[in-house]
Amino acid sequence: MIRIGITGHRRLPPEIDATVATMIREELRPHGCEMVGVSCLADGADTVFAEAVVDAGAPLEAVVPARGYREALPPEHHPVYDRLIGRSVLVHELGHGASTSEAHMDAGRLLVERCDRLVAVWDGEPARGPGGTADVVAHARALSRPVSVLWPEGARR
Repeated sequence: MIRIGITGHRRLPPEIDATVATMIREELRPHGCEMVGVSCLADGADTVFAEAVVDAGAPLEAVVPARGYREALPPEHHPVYDRLIGRSVLVHELGHGASTSEAHMDAGRLLVERCDRLVAVWDGEPARGPGGTADVVAHARALSRPVSVLWPEGARR
Protein backbone atom coordinates (compact mmCIF):
# COMPACT_ATOMS: atom_id res chain seq x y z
CA MET A 1 0.00 0.00 0.00
CA ILE A 2 1.42 3.39 -0.96
CA ARG A 3 1.74 6.11 1.69
CA ILE A 4 1.01 9.59 0.36
CA GLY A 5 1.59 12.79 2.32
CA ILE A 6 0.31 16.32 1.71
CA THR A 7 1.79 19.75 2.12
CA GLY A 8 0.20 22.89 0.82
CA HIS A 9 -0.99 26.41 1.18
CA ARG A 10 -3.71 27.55 3.54
CA ARG A 11 -6.30 30.30 3.11
CA LEU A 12 -6.77 29.81 -0.62
CA PRO A 13 -9.36 31.93 -2.41
CA PRO A 14 -12.58 29.92 -3.05
CA GLU A 15 -12.05 29.66 -6.81
CA ILE A 16 -8.54 28.23 -6.30
CA ASP A 17 -9.73 25.98 -3.46
CA ALA A 18 -12.35 24.33 -5.70
CA THR A 19 -9.84 23.73 -8.49
CA VAL A 20 -7.28 22.33 -6.04
CA ALA A 21 -9.90 19.95 -4.62
CA THR A 22 -10.51 18.56 -8.11
CA MET A 23 -6.76 18.27 -8.76
CA ILE A 24 -6.18 16.40 -5.49
CA ARG A 25 -9.03 13.97 -6.13
CA GLU A 26 -7.69 13.26 -9.62
CA GLU A 27 -4.19 12.72 -8.22
CA LEU A 28 -5.46 10.21 -5.64
CA ARG A 29 -8.10 8.48 -7.79
CA PRO A 30 -5.78 5.75 -9.20
CA HIS A 31 -5.01 4.55 -5.67
CA GLY A 32 -8.59 4.18 -4.45
CA CYS A 33 -8.58 2.67 -0.97
CA GLU A 34 -5.11 1.14 -1.56
CA MET A 35 -3.27 4.07 0.01
CA VAL A 36 -2.62 5.64 3.37
CA GLY A 37 -2.96 9.42 3.49
CA VAL A 38 -0.78 11.43 5.88
CA SER A 39 -1.81 14.99 6.76
CA CYS A 40 -1.43 17.66 9.43
CA LEU A 41 -5.14 18.48 8.91
CA ALA A 42 -4.67 22.25 8.68
CA ASP A 43 -7.32 24.25 6.86
CA GLY A 44 -6.70 24.42 3.11
CA ALA A 45 -4.86 21.76 1.11
CA ASP A 46 -4.30 19.45 4.10
CA THR A 47 -8.02 19.15 4.75
CA VAL A 48 -9.01 18.82 1.09
CA PHE A 49 -6.52 15.96 0.81
CA ALA A 50 -7.70 14.30 4.05
CA GLU A 51 -11.33 14.49 2.93
CA ALA A 52 -10.41 12.85 -0.40
CA VAL A 53 -8.55 10.06 1.42
CA VAL A 54 -11.48 9.38 3.76
CA ASP A 55 -13.99 9.56 0.88
CA ALA A 56 -11.92 6.93 -0.98
CA GLY A 57 -12.26 4.62 2.02
CA ALA A 58 -8.51 4.73 2.67
CA PRO A 59 -6.85 5.06 6.09
CA LEU A 60 -5.81 8.52 7.26
CA GLU A 61 -2.89 9.32 9.57
CA ALA A 62 -2.62 12.68 11.28
CA VAL A 63 0.52 14.55 12.31
CA VAL A 64 -0.11 17.06 15.10
CA PRO A 65 2.77 19.56 15.35
CA ALA A 66 2.04 20.79 18.89
CA ARG A 67 -0.33 20.54 21.82
CA GLY A 68 -1.60 24.03 20.96
CA TYR A 69 -2.06 23.24 17.26
CA ARG A 70 -5.86 22.96 17.18
CA GLU A 71 -6.28 26.26 19.02
CA ALA A 72 -3.93 27.97 16.54
CA LEU A 73 -6.15 26.94 13.63
CA PRO A 74 -9.07 29.19 12.63
CA PRO A 75 -12.05 28.58 14.98
CA GLU A 76 -14.34 27.80 12.05
CA HIS A 77 -11.99 24.92 11.12
CA HIS A 78 -12.17 23.24 14.54
CA PRO A 79 -15.22 21.02 13.78
CA VAL A 80 -13.60 19.79 10.55
CA TYR A 81 -10.29 19.17 12.33
CA ASP A 82 -12.07 17.33 15.15
CA ARG A 83 -13.97 15.12 12.70
CA LEU A 84 -10.84 14.24 10.72
CA ILE A 85 -8.67 13.61 13.79
CA GLY A 86 -11.45 11.28 14.95
CA ARG A 87 -11.32 9.43 11.62
CA SER A 88 -7.54 9.03 11.76
CA VAL A 89 -6.29 5.49 12.31
CA LEU A 90 -3.04 6.80 13.77
CA VAL A 91 -2.17 10.20 15.28
CA HIS A 92 1.47 11.29 15.62
CA GLU A 93 1.72 13.99 18.28
CA LEU A 94 4.96 15.93 18.39
CA GLY A 95 6.21 17.16 21.74
CA HIS A 96 6.00 20.89 21.05
CA GLY A 97 3.75 22.97 23.28
CA ALA A 98 3.11 25.89 20.94
CA SER A 99 2.18 25.84 17.27
CA THR A 100 5.34 27.57 15.99
CA SER A 101 7.22 27.54 12.70
CA GLU A 102 9.69 25.11 14.27
CA ALA A 103 6.86 22.75 15.27
CA HIS A 104 5.40 22.96 11.76
CA MET A 105 8.75 22.17 10.15
CA ASP A 106 9.26 19.21 12.49
CA ALA A 107 5.78 17.99 11.53
CA GLY A 108 6.59 18.43 7.85
CA ARG A 109 9.77 16.41 8.25
CA LEU A 110 7.95 13.60 10.05
CA LEU A 111 5.18 13.60 7.45
CA VAL A 112 7.72 13.31 4.60
CA GLU A 113 9.63 10.58 6.39
CA ARG A 114 6.41 8.57 6.86
CA CYS A 115 5.36 8.73 3.21
CA ASP A 116 6.50 7.19 -0.07
CA ARG A 117 5.36 10.18 -2.07
CA LEU A 118 4.37 13.79 -1.39
CA VAL A 119 1.59 15.84 -2.96
CA ALA A 120 2.32 19.56 -2.74
CA VAL A 121 -0.31 22.22 -3.38
CA TRP A 122 2.31 24.84 -4.04
CA ASP A 123 2.62 27.95 -6.16
CA GLY A 124 6.39 27.42 -6.50
CA GLU A 125 7.25 30.48 -4.42
CA PRO A 126 9.62 30.44 -1.41
CA ALA A 127 8.07 29.75 1.99
CA ARG A 128 6.65 32.80 3.78
CA GLY A 129 8.25 31.54 6.96
CA PRO A 130 10.21 28.54 8.23
CA GLY A 131 8.26 25.31 7.92
CA GLY A 132 6.21 26.44 4.93
CA THR A 133 5.28 24.41 1.89
CA ALA A 134 8.52 25.16 0.01
CA ASP A 135 10.58 23.92 2.97
CA VAL A 136 8.62 20.66 3.19
CA VAL A 137 9.00 20.12 -0.58
CA ALA A 138 12.75 20.75 -0.28
CA HIS A 139 12.99 18.17 2.52
CA ALA A 140 11.10 15.61 0.42
CA ARG A 141 13.37 16.21 -2.55
CA ALA A 142 16.47 15.94 -0.33
CA LEU A 143 15.22 12.48 0.69
CA SER A 144 14.50 11.61 -2.97
CA ARG A 145 10.77 11.32 -2.32
CA PRO A 146 8.72 11.81 -5.47
CA VAL A 147 6.79 15.10 -5.29
CA SER A 148 3.67 15.89 -7.33
CA VAL A 149 3.18 19.66 -7.43
CA LEU A 150 -0.42 20.71 -7.98
CA TRP A 151 -1.25 24.33 -8.73
CA PRO A 152 -3.84 25.82 -11.09
CA GLU A 153 -2.20 27.48 -14.06
CA GLY A 154 -2.17 31.26 -13.71
CA ALA A 155 -3.52 31.18 -10.13
CA ARG A 156 -2.14 33.56 -7.52
CA ARG A 157 -2.39 33.53 -3.75
